Amino acid sequence: MQTNKSFSDRFDWSLTFILFLFFIVSLVAISSAQTSGQYLTNFVPRQALFYIVSAGMIAVLMYFDTDQYKKMAYYLYGAGILLLLALMIAPDGQGQIAQPINGAKAWFHTPFVNIQPAEFMKTFYILALAKMISSHHEHHVLRTIKTDLLLLGKIAFKLAVPLGFILLQPDLGTALVFIAITLAIVVVSGISWKIILPSFGGVALIGVTLLWMTLNMQDLLGRFGLKPYMFERIYTWLDPYSYAESGGYNLIAALNAIGSGEVFGKGYQGRQVYVPENHTDFIFTVISEDFGFIGASAVIILFFMLIYHLTKITLQFKDTFSTYVCAGIIAMITFHVFQNIGMTIQLLPITGIPLPFISYGGSSLIGNMLALGVVFSMRFHHKNYMFDRSSQNS
Repeated sequence: MQTNKSFSDRFDWSLTFILFLFFIVSLVAISSAQTSGQYLTNFVPRQALFYIVSAGMIAVLMYFDTDQYKKMAYYLYGAGILLLLALMIAPDGQGQIAQPINGAKAWFHTPFVNIQPAEFMKTFYILALAKMISSHHEHHVLRTIKTDLLLLGKIAFKLAVPLGFILLQPDLGTALVFIAITLAIVVVSGISWKIILPSFGGVALIGVTLLWMTLNMQDLLGRFGLKPYMFERIYTWLDPYSYAESGGYNLIAALNAIGSGEVFGKGYQGRQVYVPENHTDFIFTVISEDFGFIGASAVIILFFMLIYHLTKITLQFKDTFSTYVCAGIIAMITFHVFQNIGMTIQLLPITGIPLPFISYGGSSLIGNMLALGVVFSMRFHHKNYMFDRSSQNS
């Protein structure tokens, strides 16, 4: 076992460099977005401050090793549930601490920054799920269909609590992130494919059925509590030009902005197409219009570099807890990127999901950096064994 490595050898400099590149891209994109005149506030210094705070948080997180995260997992999960509960019961009138934004009661309002508990709950949920699955396998060494079904039931219960609170806000986009995290961890959890394939097939069938009912049976779905704005998101996704004066405006503007950038873009702050909230959810339109196909592709490649690096780290771990944690974090970031970019090019319906590490937002950025802080720590405290292939190649 190798435990005498220096700090420099154990610290993940490659991940640090990737995050530094995201820092530069984020500040440049937000700075360019400021020229639209949507807000008088200068968001660039705030975003820089969020990055600095996140860097300090990562330094603290690296103090804890994998075993300590495993011990804290359920406590963090419980704390996250209490935050979601407190958000639901907090006063929500005008000027109150939990005033809804765009119809969703998802933030605590403070004089300095709005705090979205669900962003931190993602990492807490990943840790708790990883601990539960690894503990289950420790107690059920001989896996059978029965033990796998038991594990699947435990996972469903663990998901149901935070998912229920988030759907009550309502925040469908964040709810989908939790589902994506769960599906990814289920795939790597060792559950038999005899269970996974029918389960995933059933979920896909339900999704297709709900989409068909959204288009053809709105009255029936309305009886189950679905709101008209939820239907409109589907309609505007499929045919935005029929709703150009209402729900389709954002998508049309996003498509025009991305298309007008062409190959090389219009240059920094050269945008001409007005896109609402282009410093947050629609930051990709700013990058595409300013720097064109080349700039947009470079950002996508940067995300590929991040996912590839996290995957390499995951493959180095020998314990299942660390593997499940990293798988959940990879799924979380990947889904965020796919959904955010997909909604700007009409590949997916529009949801309020920011582009990780680039969109402006304290809770989003710090929440994602919280997840990477756990990866930094696990990588830093990871021990190689003498006859491990990874040890021989290091």
